[in-house]
Amino acid sequence: MLTLLNLLSAIALLIWGTHIVRTGILRVYGSNLRKVLSHNVNRLPMAFVAGIGVTALVQSSNATALLVTSFVGQGLMALTPALAIMLGADVGTALMARVLTLDLGWLSPLLITLGVIFFLSRRQSRAGQLGRVGIGLGLMLLALELIVSAATPITQAYGIKVLFASLTGDLLLDALVGALFALISYSSLAAVLLTATLAGAGLISLPVAIGLVIGANIGSGLLAFLTASLQTPAGRRVALGSLLYKLLGLLLVIPLLDPLVAWLDSLNWRPAELVVGFHLLYNSLRCLVLLPSVGPMARFCNWLLPDRAEDSGVARPRHLDRTALDTPSLALAGAVRETLRIGDLIETMLRHLLEVLRSNQPALSKELRRLDDDVDALYSAVKLYLAQVPHDALSERDSRRWAEILEWAVNLEQAGDIIERMLGKVQDEKTAQRHAFSESGLEELTELHAQLMANLRLGLNVLLSGDTESARQLLREKRRFRARERRLAHAHVGRLHRQVVQSIETSALHLELISDMKRLNSLFCSSAYVVLEAGETGALKVEEVAGE
Repeated sequence: MLTLLNLLSAIALLIWGTHIVRTGILRVYGSNLRKVLSHNVNRLPMAFVAGIGVTALVQSSNATALLVTSFVGQGLMALTPALAIMLGADVGTALMARVLTLDLGWLSPLLITLGVIFFLSRRQSRAGQLGRVGIGLGLMLLALELIVSAATPITQAYGIKVLFASLTGDLLLDALVGALFALISYSSLAAVLLTATLAGAGLISLPVAIGLVIGANIGSGLLAFLTASLQTPAGRRVALGSLLYKLLGLLLVIPLLDPLVAWLDSLNWRPAELVVGFHLLYNSLRCLVLLPSVGPMARFCNWLLPDRAEDSGVARPRHLDRTALDTPSLALAGAVRETLRIGDLIETMLRHLLEVLRSNQPALSKELRRLDDDVDALYSAVKLYLAQVPHDALSERDSRRWAEILEWAVNLEQAGDIIERMLGKVQDEKTAQRHAFSESGLEELTELHAQLMANLRLGLNVLLSGDTESARQLLREKRRFRARERRLAHAHVGRLHRQVVQSIETSALHLELISDMKRLNSLFCSSAYVVLEAGETGALKVEEVAGE
């Protein structure tokens, strides 16, 4: 019983080591891997190679599937190159399985020792996260040694022999068991390494091991498809196509199983080496043969999973991928895109407000209120999404980015409420009181509105790029807006002095709208402070606050 428990704990350690490596790499290089994948989609061979490289780095085809399905779901990548990347990911997994079965026992204690030192001393830095990756690699190598040690006495146990004797080389049954291995371990890499270890210990025969390896591939495809269930239909098509390719591989290898086993036996390799060698050969040949078919497969997946017709209700988030929450750089990138979408809604609301100022249009007023409901819905989604991002996984830079996104989302939601209140004031004055602005007053409000729209666009650009020069330009525009707001307020008082009737009737509303626009401008320009504070120690913020 104790020996079996040791084996199970060693398997669990292997799974945990794989998880640590995957999450550590994605936290450090998630955004860079995103660029590698997104910039290599024009040619299928380059997409295939990019899939190999990224998967070899993160040691998980499931992690690559998470990245690719997210890109396709957000419309950043077409389905055809995404399927090519997934085929490359299968080859990358096989390559890493071969590397990890080399005689690297000396490397395990070194990686764990150095990894712990770096991780504990500099946990939130990039070096600390790379230390985490070193710990994971060391644990994986250690787990493989423990599995071999624990499996050796088990081979002599009668009950274990009976258990594995039930796997008689029936390819479909063995593939089913291998798929279950991959699902339970959450990694086809871990399942293949475990299969190689069991074959090396003499617990399973070579035909059984081959079936388990093929099943592990299918299990990883099932896992990716289940993980993509929260994605849009576009994202799910990637996982579906990858799964179909793995099932096609099973069908292609069935008639070749007997001659393949005879050929592998003739190589006179150790059983573990034969298993890993078959895994690499099988995935490489399968993926190279199927690579030219990614176009027809994409069309077939589009037919199987067509786009859903969107309802006309309240807006729903498009870029908040919950499967990316464990990778802060990807999660924050999605939150930025959704926040920019809120900014687009605010810009539309401002355009409608100007049209209502110029002429009373009840239909536009109703549309503006609907847009504010959309802003509130998306703001709540972004806020709850950011709350789910694990703070202990955020670097110092990512923590600042997290706070910046949240602040922008809050500011845009407040802006939507202010614009809706401005609409109510205008409607009350123009409809209930039947008052209209003077030509000069309307021209002044239009002029101020145009500058407000320009500052909103510049502020969203600062949020997206984090460019310090754009941030300084935004603060300069904020000062110009203040100067213009004061000048227009004085001009309005001058018209009151000249007894302009329309200005007298709309005086309170005119000054309130100018004040509201000033508040909106302050909200739109807030992103400049976060960008500049890091390099200028908040001096500009102190200056701005003093000038309020």
